[in-house]
Amino acid sequence: MAFDPQCIFCRIVRGEAEASVVYRDDRVWAFLDLHPLTPGHLLVVPTQHAAGLDGLDDPTASAMMVAGKRLAQALRRPPLGVAGVNLVLSDGAAAGQEVFHCHLHVIPRRAGDGFGFRRPPTSRVARRDELDRMAAIIRGGLGQAGS
Repeated sequence: MAFDPQCIFCRIVRGEAEASVVYRDDRVWAFLDLHPLTPGHLLVVPTQHAAGLDGLDDPTASAMMVAGKRLAQALRRPPLGVAGVNLVLSDGAAAGQEVFHCHLHVIPRRAGDGFGFRRPPTSRVARRDELDRMAAIIRGGLGQAGS
């Protein structure tokens, strides 16, 4: 199993660091975030070290999303009964990733909780020709995905 001794998430999975674990299987673990954005904020991490999405195989990436879905369903049930859930995966420093062990945030949402996404001031409605050009570029990259 890939392991990085400097990685806090690897140490949690190996039982070398504390965590409040709510779910685990052979591919992923989920535990409460030590710095929650909202009460009940969870992290889903692969058991094997992968700094980002490129390091994940498809079954593990799928397992992360399935676990996130199940945890979101649990958060919506009483007694927590949250109104919504954000699933957020930041891949790379430019995306805001701070711990370089791939992880999915499962963030419970309640009305007025103060957390949210904001559009930057430069945001605007894109023209269809711009969107079509970008779609073609992304489609071209799909043939290279995983290489």
